[in-house]
Amino acid sequence: MPTPPQLPIVVLYGWLGMAAFLPLAADDGVRVAAASGGTPTLIVLLALATGAGLELFTRPGRLTIGLVRSAVAVAIGTAILMQFDTGATLTGLPTIWFLLAGIVYALWQGMASLSAVTGDGPGPRAARLLVPLLFGGLIVYVWEVVCVGYAVPRILMPAPSMVWEAVLSRPHTLWADFRQTFIKSVIPGFAMGCGAGFLVALAIDRSPFLQRGLLPIGTMVSAMPIVGIAPIMVMWFGFDWESKAAVVVVMTFFPMLVNTLAGLAATGHMERDLMRSYAAGYVQTLVKLRLPTALPFIFNALKLNSTLALIGAIVAEFFGTPIVGMGFRISSEVGRLNIDMVWASILVAAVAGSASYGLLVLVERASTFWHPAVRKSR
Repeated sequence: MPTPPQLPIVVLYGWLGMAAFLPLAADDGVRVAAASGGTPTLIVLLALATGAGLELFTRPGRLTIGLVRSAVAVAIGTAILMQFDTGATLTGLPTIWFLLAGIVYALWQGMASLSAVTGDGPGPRAARLLVPLLFGGLIVYVWEVVCVGYAVPRILMPAPSMVWEAVLSRPHTLWADFRQTFIKSVIPGFAMGCGAGFLVALAIDRSPFLQRGLLPIGTMVSAMPIVGIAPIMVMWFGFDWESKAAVVVVMTFFPMLVNTLAGLAATGHMERDLMRSYAAGYVQTLVKLRLPTALPFIFNALKLNSTLALIGAIVAEFFGTPIVGMGFRISSEVGRLNIDMVWASILVAAVAGSASYGLLVLVERASTFWHPAVRKSR
């Protein structure tokens, strides 16, 4: 007899067990999601039996519970996707949402258990890393099921599988676009814009009169719309990567300027008085006290600019570029109604932006390990 805390688990597995055998409509009749025989049936039955047995007859920890519930949800979701290969659809069958709700609930409970795992070992760290991967996979899965199951026209919303096929079919084109946009435009523009913003912030901090003159100009430049800046930069610097890098410089300058100034002003009066009592000059106080204190603010600006730079470069390519680049690819493929390739370019941009953001996070953790906010998040 299961104990009261286990009753929701019994209900969950019973729900999944019944819902997994709901029919899927097909052109040649009615098929059943799991009961059509073959591999899907074995996957569903094995997942349900293993998950229910582990949770009802053992005392697993949070890590095991999270992995078991996530695995059950992934297994049943995979069985449903396998049915689409046989021609099944979801048209006219609203009961499929009961099954999707059960899968989402099981995966949600699994992610909740994984998030509650504490400790500094490789297991807890891997569990915390698995949570965002499962959440992102859940979004992609629901996207795939809706697009394929309801036969959504690819011109409106292609399924993730179609987008992935476009990535695999034209890797050289996507690599050339990535090199033109990210390597040639984003990285130089990001370095120049952030570097200029940092140096100007130091100059403003040293000379207060510059604050009254430069900050209003920086605010005005940051308020200029990118669709107005990009054509001007193209006329000034040409159609190649230089004009895109110039747009990136304009977009990344002001966030770095403002955040650096805020970080330099974050030092307390007691710390500054202590440095003065040691006869430290401006440079010594800046290097040993104020800049280390400002590092969290500077990294916030870098992380913000890592996404702004990519957006700016892509939008700038809409107004003139060689026949290569992410922005050019998006605009040209939209005109051809090749939406799969559009989403493939968006995927490459999203992965590049996320990777650059994650790299900056790792550098921030290594550089500001002493900061209370970083120590608390570990």
